[in-house]
Amino acid sequence: MATRWGICGTGRISHDFIVALETLPAKEHQVVAVAARKLEDAREFAKRHNICRAYGGYEELARDPAIDVVYVGVIHPHHLSACLLFTNAKKNVLCEKPLAMNTKEVQQILASAKMNDVFFMEAVWTRFFPAFVEIRRLLTQEELGEVKMVRAEFGVPLTHKPRCVQKELGGGALLDVGIYCLQLISMVYNGEKPECIQATGVPLETGVDETVVATLKYSKNRLAVLTCSLRMELPNDAVIVGTKGTIRVPYPVWCPTSLVVNGKETQYPLPEPCLPLNFTNSTGMRYEAEEVRQCLLKGLKQSAVMSHADSLLLAEVEDEIRGQVGVVYSQDCQ
Repeated sequence: MATRWGICGTGRISHDFIVALETLPAKEHQVVAVAARKLEDAREFAKRHNICRAYGGYEELARDPAIDVVYVGVIHPHHLSACLLFTNAKKNVLCEKPLAMNTKEVQQILASAKMNDVFFMEAVWTRFFPAFVEIRRLLTQEELGEVKMVRAEFGVPLTHKPRCVQKELGGGALLDVGIYCLQLISMVYNGEKPECIQATGVPLETGVDETVVATLKYSKNRLAVLTCSLRMELPNDAVIVGTKGTIRVPYPVWCPTSLVVNGKETQYPLPEPCLPLNFTNSTGMRYEAEEVRQCLLKGLKQSAVMSHADSLLLAEVEDEIRGQVGVVYSQDCQ
């Protein structure tokens, strides 16, 4: 039986998510409903994607009994209210990253998912790419020996986009693009909390971070460096260095289709989209969608690849980095 998806939000990322689902078998994944704040937006989106039900409000989506899981694609300042709405309605949820504005909000969301006994996952899609599956295999089998250093960077000029720079819209380099670097580092170091974090950054006049550089020290003198920026185009790659070898994740580090292990490159091509995409390699969201389906079929409430503990760690480290850089959102004061 197909996993029946409801879509919360009709923005560009929701479009790409549905295009990604189209690359999977229709007998396994179906989008059955979409909701937007305005009914006309939902209807227009539904028409474009052949979705049978359109709702002018998220509450109607939460009440729809024919939905197995909701994909939350609204901007992250609205994640808390949306996730609580759906988890309290006993709906399974896949929520876009970053999961929330701070640790406190993440804790609220995860507590609600647990209390309502539903599946919940932050949509850190990168972790499910074949290239990242291979990274985990190499690390588990200790092909690199002991990892000593991780360097990851992601920077693209986005200061012209209000969503990226306005504080009330959750703007800032760390939450928007830096999370990709941070999730990679956390994955490589197996969800361990850093012993020490040192961060510095350049603020925008809007009060959010334009560029951030952070150094993280882990146990056994293992290090990581992340650089993220909304101002400049960085190489947008990553390097994992161990005592026996090196992995390079080439551009684009957040959605890679190749991996270079000790100088040898392997390609991991993605399926072609049926409609134009808004973001690079978005058909790769198919892998996180399939992870959700497999977890639901097994009766799991979270994914071992992107667990609740992983989401909490990301939020805690983000809060610490933001604190050192001096970025404070209104949600931090509530």
